[in-house]
Amino acid sequence: MWKTTDPEESFRNKVIWWSAIIVGAAIIGVGAYFRLHSAPPPPVSPPPPPTAQQQATPLMPAAPPAPVIQHPIPAQSGQSASAGLPALDSSDPTVLDALTRLVGRPAIARFLVPKAIIRHIVVTVDNLPRAKVAANLRPIRPTPGQTVVNQQGATTLLSRKNYARYTPFVQVIGAMDMKSLAAVYFRLYPLFQQAYRSLGYPHGYFNDRLVEAIDSLLATPQVQQPIELVQGRVFWQFADPKLEALPAGQKLLLRMGPKNAAVIEAKLRQLRQLITSPPTTSP
Repeated sequence: MWKTTDPEESFRNKVIWWSAIIVGAAIIGVGAYFRLHSAPPPPVSPPPPPTAQQQATPLMPAAPPAPVIQHPIPAQSGQSASAGLPALDSSDPTVLDALTRLVGRPAIARFLVPKAIIRHIVVTVDNLPRAKVAANLRPIRPTPGQTVVNQQGATTLLSRKNYARYTPFVQVIGAMDMKSLAAVYFRLYPLFQQAYRSLGYPHGYFNDRLVEAIDSLLATPQVQQPIELVQGRVFWQFADPKLEALPAGQKLLLRMGPKNAAVIEAKLRQLRQLITSPPTTSP
């Protein structure tokens, strides 16, 4: 038996179906639109592996290499280099005894400042190639007397008589046995090295600096005599700016005069030979 369809109900069903179809089509369209216009971001590539150079580069900067020792002194055989040595700040009696054996007690009493001897020697050696030497840190007492000059009109000249002020000290150096001095130096070298590093040279080697100072002294120019001077704020200075600009050690040799300087230079050459070509065994 056929059932009669209600026209109103049939109309409502059609409306529901068409509405569902329209809503579904809208959802599908919106989804397609976003898929077309909102492409996914490209995949992130992993970082490239580090190169061999990058892998070898340390995180912390490498420490600078220690300077190469140019003139090593002989090692102490069969014992520690500092065995039997006093502490640096207690070394004056040991140094005084060694130097007294070399040059005699009168010379030591006359010329040496018996305080912080090794420290003062190291400071002075380090300063000789420089512009000035610290007067209060020199191991040798000041040369007695005042600078002797000759006045010729408006010109002041360094007198030859001034050279005699240095002669007694130069005579002591001239009579000194350099081999014995080198032996004492080698024996006490750990103390010299400690004093040198305490000046602010943690990687320095004092014997190399001593050789540099000797070479600077040996390079003192030959100057025509007499030498003209000018009055400085406190002391006489060389009138020639080139001479005044010389290292402190070279100016000292010029003030000593040619004969005294020749004695000192001869002894320095002997000492340099000994400390740059030392024997294979400890003296």
